[in-house]
Amino acid sequence: MNDTGTPAFRTQLRHILFLTAIFFLNFLARIILAPLMPAVEEDLGVGHGEAGALFLLISIGYFVTLTSSGFFSSRLTHRGTIVLGAAAVGVSLLGISFSNSIWAVRLALLLLGMAAGLYLPSAIATLTTLVGATHWGKAMAVHELAPNLGFVAAPLVCEVLLLWFSWRGILAFLGVSSISLGIGFLRFGSGGRFAGEAPGFASSRSLFAQPSFWIMMALFSLGITGSLGVYTMLPLYLVAERSINRNWANTLIAFSRLPALGMTFFSGWVTDRWGSTRTLRGVFLLTGSMTLLLGILPDSWIVIMVFLQPLIAACFFPPGFAALSSIGPPSARNVAVSLTVPVGFIIGGGVVPTLIGVMGDVGSFALGIAMAGGLILTGFLISLYLKFPNEVL
Repeated sequence: MNDTGTPAFRTQLRHILFLTAIFFLNFLARIILAPLMPAVEEDLGVGHGEAGALFLLISIGYFVTLTSSGFFSSRLTHRGTIVLGAAAVGVSLLGISFSNSIWAVRLALLLLGMAAGLYLPSAIATLTTLVGATHWGKAMAVHELAPNLGFVAAPLVCEVLLLWFSWRGILAFLGVSSISLGIGFLRFGSGGRFAGEAPGFASSRSLFAQPSFWIMMALFSLGITGSLGVYTMLPLYLVAERSINRNWANTLIAFSRLPALGMTFFSGWVTDRWGSTRTLRGVFLLTGSMTLLLGILPDSWIVIMVFLQPLIAACFFPPGFAALSSIGPPSARNVAVSLTVPVGFIIGGGVVPTLIGVMGDVGSFALGIAMAGGLILTGFLISLYLKFPNEVL
């Protein structure tokens, strides 16, 4: 314990890391189709636009349960909801691996998104009670290792396992792993032994009345566009339009995410020192610029931009979740997450990849990427209106 009566950060690190491991598989399940997409397109006979729409289905499912996850956590506790989510993700992945038609795959992807949506609100609520508010930036940074490691691992896992298995076998392997980790958390995990608050008129009204809530909803849409939205279509962009072979494209994308791991910690440290608002402004200005350049620069620059764009985009989530956790009382944090993040995933992780894929079908993946960069740049202007009572701007 420190002098504020809350546990010291280092004593809670192992519990934070357990949540991070669950988040890793949860996130990996949702993005694994990106590096597999050239093989999936060939196997299922779909075009670029239809491929992008598969991520929209995941996002729609994610939206449904993320907005209603409070109904689960209010009955099962946050701990029980986390376990249920991990198991359901595993079952959904197994379902996709055994699906023989495009419509069965679409249905299973919708269910995968619904299963994955159970995790995040309960995880954030659990995480922010493990350590004091002065350590939230660092705790979020550790937790955000999961998606950044997922970005690195997904292409490498695919290229290695494709030597022995089909894309369906890879999904089955991840499904069994997710179920096993859920059982492990049930047995050995700690934290989250309290009920969440179900979305209701009172809790929702208090959030809706705050301008910062609506601003964060827009910023999460743009932040997710810069990370997940661009990532999901990047392999197809590099292969189909920049004439890079699949193996080299996936390897390049994987290694480009390694420096982002350190940037996540840097972002958490900056958030604790400078505040979430000022950190977010810098992140959007730089991420939008890098994404725009990723689309418009010539082939001789493409490798550099593939490395620079995710380096900055990864910095969004520590200040983003820290800012979101500042809206409303602790009991309503899961509600704030469950109402804000799903819209971000629908737009940034579903609509934007679909539109980029449609642009690819009409012959201009690059224009789709550049337009996404311009959209992200608006986040800098929007964040100018974000204010919290105790933060120095």
